[in-house]
Amino acid sequence: MPEITISTDKSRLQMAVIHGFLSNSYWAKDRSVETIQKSIDHSLRFGVYLDNEQIGFARVMSDRTIFAYIMDVFIVEQHQGNGYSKQLMQAILDHEELRPVENWFLRTMDAQGLYAQFGFVQTEYPERTMSKRKFII
Repeated sequence: MPEITISTDKSRLQMAVIHGFLSNSYWAKDRSVETIQKSIDHSLRFGVYLDNEQIGFARVMSDRTIFAYIMDVFIVEQHQGNGYSKQLMQAILDHEELRPVENWFLRTMDAQGLYAQFGFVQTEYPERTMSKRKFII
């Protein structure tokens, strides 16, 4: 397996790769470049690189103490199946600013197996969990 680099350096991010993947994903379909850029600007971001080519991404919203929400995790299709998503998750959980976080959250429809390897479980006490979502038609 070729070695990857995972970086939080915003200047290395390749917006064409990020927008190309996210705007075609089930969770971020049709997000504009501007919306994605704004979300990146307000997050701790992780780029995954193979020979300086961006092949993956994730971002985390957090107060760096109590709460962290992992979002927009992906490895581009041609590089999936090489363990890169596991390396990305480990880098996120090991990040110096995020190590103190007590409560981690994420949403997924198809990657429960990946996240379970890192201790994620179904939401405890779903009867206590609420959300509000703005739908744009």
